[in-house]
Amino acid sequence: MITVSLCMIVRDEEAVLERCLESVKEAVDEIIIADTGSTDRTKEIGRKYTEKVYDIPWQDDFAAARNFAFSRGTMEYLLWLDADDVLPGGSLDKLRNLKETLCEDTDVVMMPYVVAFEKDGSPAFSYYRERIVKNGCGYSFVGKVHEVIPPRGNIFYADIPVEHRKIKAGDSERNLRIYERMEREGEPFDSRALYYYGRELYFHENYQKGRRVLEAFLERPDGWVENRIDATRQLAGCLYRLGEEEEALRALLRALEYDVPRGETCCDLGRHFQDRGRYEQAVYWYKQALTAKKELSSGAFIREECYGFLPAISLCVCYDRLGDREKAEQYNELAGKYRPESEHYLMNKKYFDC
Repeated sequence: MITVSLCMIVRDEEAVLERCLESVKEAVDEIIIADTGSTDRTKEIGRKYTEKVYDIPWQDDFAAARNFAFSRGTMEYLLWLDADDVLPGGSLDKLRNLKETLCEDTDVVMMPYVVAFEKDGSPAFSYYRERIVKNGCGYSFVGKVHEVIPPRGNIFYADIPVEHRKIKAGDSERNLRIYERMEREGEPFDSRALYYYGRELYFHENYQKGRRVLEAFLERPDGWVENRIDATRQLAGCLYRLGEEEEALRALLRALEYDVPRGETCCDLGRHFQDRGRYEQAVYWYKQALTAKKELSSGAFIREECYGFLPAISLCVCYDRLGDREKAEQYNELAGKYRPESEHYLMNKKYFDC
């Protein structure tokens, strides 16, 4: 059986830290907590679970903080979690079983990270993350923001979801602030950092600069394919808001250069044509979404609704606009299989029953 050190960085997490540690404590052999400046009871709570609570100064660098925590781990493998993460029911037993069965030549364990949820609690947005790495083999985080451990060696994919369950709003400006500081100080951006900088600019409604940064990222030859595909969608979002609709369409179609279209891209293309009354073209793309490639293990950001409910309910609307009531009702029923409690499905059902 392998041994595992849980390594965390925390700050002012008294509301969630105990919940996290209770969910995982029985599956780990050591707990390391690196505190970056808490002013609440975070460290006091942490000391209920471990004596290994360290103070480190915060330097606007998530990778540096996480690597400090990793450096204190003494077990064979290192596991990271955020304070507002939790192992849901079933994942604890799966993690225990993994410890008993994992091949000793495994270097990295990838696990699903669920970061958004539907009203019924099912996953809405998820992706695989490198969650456990072998100690003493040079694995470390890179990136001041959206830090990552570049996977290499023998990689194992484990169906052990970790859920990100925030209960308070974080500092929404923090990531953008770090990137802007890097830019002011002339610090070089690798392709991954440039991609995430463009996303932050888009989410903060700086569409003109977001456009420039995302275009610069897409021109780089070393961008990861899933980041490239997603960047075309973020770029299109900037262009729509700048009133450049044809350029936005071209940005979405650019995703086809990199791989077969993902459900997210298909839904965006469907919406483009639907919003302009071009329903036959919209139907084509929504149908593509229903059969699109969904590679959970790719590490891509997966919007679950783009592979079921969203294209189905949109096909209902499009066929209704085309005057084909029978097909419209069929796709509404399909949407209901994905989300039987959806108000859109239920309203449509009343419409078809009239």
